Amino acid sequence: MEARCKFWLPKKNRFCANSPLNDSPFCGNHTPRSDAPWIPCPLDPSHSVLQENLEGHVKRCPFLKQTRSLSLQPFYQKGINAGNEDDDAGPLSNSLSGHPDNVTSEMKRNAVHGLSVPEFCSLIDKIKSMHESVCGDIRDSFKVTDACNVWIKGQVDRKLPFQEKHVIQQASILGNMEEHGVLKRFDMRDKCDNEGQCVDDENKNNVPAVVEFGAGRGYLTQMLADCYGINRVFLVERKSYKLKADRSLRQKESLLLERLRIDIEDLNLHAVESLWGSPFLAIGKHLCGPATDLTLRCCLSEGNIIDDVQKCPIQGLAIATCCHHLCQWKHYINKKYFLKLGIKKEEFHAITWFTSWAVDADHGSDLSDVKDPRLHLPTMKKMETT
Repeated sequence: MEARCKFWLPKKNRFCANSPLNDSPFCGNHTPRSDAPWIPCPLDPSHSVLQENLEGHVKRCPFLKQTRSLSLQPFYQKGINAGNEDDDAGPLSNSLSGHPDNVTSEMKRNAVHGLSVPEFCSLIDKIKSMHESVCGDIRDSFKVTDACNVWIKGQVDRKLPFQEKHVIQQASILGNMEEHGVLKRFDMRDKCDNEGQCVDDENKNNVPAVVEFGAGRGYLTQMLADCYGINRVFLVERKSYKLKADRSLRQKESLLLERLRIDIEDLNLHAVESLWGSPFLAIGKHLCGPATDLTLRCCLSEGNIIDDVQKCPIQGLAIATCCHHLCQWKHYINKKYFLKLGIKKEEFHAITWFTSWAVDADHGSDLSDVKDPRLHLPTMKKMETT
């Protein structure tokens, strides 16, 4: 017990089992954080370090070796898909100034709270008007093909653990792709023999490829491979995952699999030599926030055309977006569209922050006595001036 951390774990009804630091009764996980400034690690912003220890930490950070190895890859180009920041003055500009690269949710919230009541109501009216004018044709399209249905039933019969919600989403993505003819060229079921060997394409670079962005464990690609017989796959993911679909995909002798562990923001897809000359299909499920914009820029960049020859001819693209509150003006790929609608950078960030309201329960009952907030404008204005 003397050699253990003195932090008590109520749920386990015991002390922490880790060894304490030399100068502390607690381990590194439970030592109270210093009041000194903490800053994100420049190699991996997912963890922080004391500013005074930054120089020493960078030299021994576990991600240092990975970063050095990645920088040597021909397809690594820092920030190639990041986009550019365009400054446009607006009612929120003072609150968001000085942070061109990454506007956090807290900064967005503070900027919105800094609006006057008339400015806030004007922004809401603009959003409603814009929605009515451009979103009338949006419709639900849930499609599950026979091939996916057979696959899903087979997985259930095998009693394998999988989340039905995600499987249904994956099947619908593939169903919509098939309905629009996107999978026609990539469906290899009729081009392979009984043993799964491709009989039509002798040159592997002529084989159509599928590139999954933000692949995670790769289960969307696994369903695509199992149901449609694709035999060339590139999985793009910046993190390392256990219990992934790679082991199942690699068991297919006819399938060529390559995993690129890299942030989409830094990926020059057209420098991946093994993809040169291959028509490819880009897919992605849960491309959070700006990852969607990074993917579009990665696939459609001018770097795709060299000497009037398209190195990687894209044949189709299917992306399921999510986490819109994380979107950034810098990364957004079609700023001109919003500017044409009268939405500037600061209003864009406010709108992205508002998107979290759609999944944050129904608070209508909390405002049952409020018919129209505009009726309270005179009272609110008085409160602002007092």
